[in-house]
Amino acid sequence: MFVELAPLAAPAEHVAVDAARPPVARRVLRALPPFLYLAPGLGCLIVWTYRPLVEAVQLSFYQWNLLPTRPKVPVGLDNYQQVVQLPELRHSLWLTVATIVFLLPFSVLLPTIISLLTRRIHGRAGGAYRALVFAPVLVPPVASAAMWMWLLDPRHGLVDRMIGNPVNWLHERGPAQLAIIGITGWHLLGFAVLVVTAGLANINDEYSAAAQLDGATRRQITRWIILPLLSPTLVLLTLMTVLLSGQLTFPLIDALTQGGPDDATTNAYYLLWEYCFKSFNAGLASAAGLAFFLAFGLVALFLVWLFEKLSFHDN
Repeated sequence: MFVELAPLAAPAEHVAVDAARPPVARRVLRALPPFLYLAPGLGCLIVWTYRPLVEAVQLSFYQWNLLPTRPKVPVGLDNYQQVVQLPELRHSLWLTVATIVFLLPFSVLLPTIISLLTRRIHGRAGGAYRALVFAPVLVPPVASAAMWMWLLDPRHGLVDRMIGNPVNWLHERGPAQLAIIGITGWHLLGFAVLVVTAGLANINDEYSAAAQLDGATRRQITRWIILPLLSPTLVLLTLMTVLLSGQLTFPLIDALTQGGPDDATTNAYYLLWEYCFKSFNAGLASAAGLAFFLAFGLVALFLVWLFEKLSFHDN
């Protein structure tokens, strides 16, 4: 006697999932709102960053003096060859590297020390302290340059009166470089202190409490617990100094020294501006700008890789 078996029906779970799955168009509409929120920012990024970058790449293969009545003359790779042979390029690059190195104490070392020494300040005193520290960041660079031009005056300046030795800060090679670095560091210090303070606030106090129970001193806690946990913040400040030093120093150089005396304060960024808007050689300036862009991009990638290996992240 044979019994005929009925075919197995599909599991009810799969049937329910297939019936409940919305069509593709509805799923796309549901996923669209986050991208609509990002659309204005992405549009500005394309218009103000990527589009000029593409135009700079195109312009680097031409010779043009920025006049709309003059045509662009194609020159191929001549602009890039000329960039390599520029006599001022080596000096400006060394000056840019030196500026970055001397700005690191203002953006990393001093903010860390100040934040560690003053992190116990709370209440109104803490608010007043943070306002005073952050105040230089709010001063426009041009207004700051006018103020420091008066303070550094060799005859009646307050700085020379305080040190008791007349120094022509803005018209001598060594003092001019120190003045640009010092004023830029003064602008940068307040922002960096707030960033380090925020990084310290995100460190769990239970680590320090556990170390104190084990008999660790305050110096040992700072060295082996706080600073390693603060390393991602310090990495951020280091990258910001390397990548944004040109934007921070440019308005001060243009307002105080105009690259002088004798090109003593002409860094790579100010050199690009001179080639484009003083020599009216837009093609050469575009080629030099792209070369610097690639160089600093490689430096940034190397620093990110290096600090990712060395920094400590709290999970």
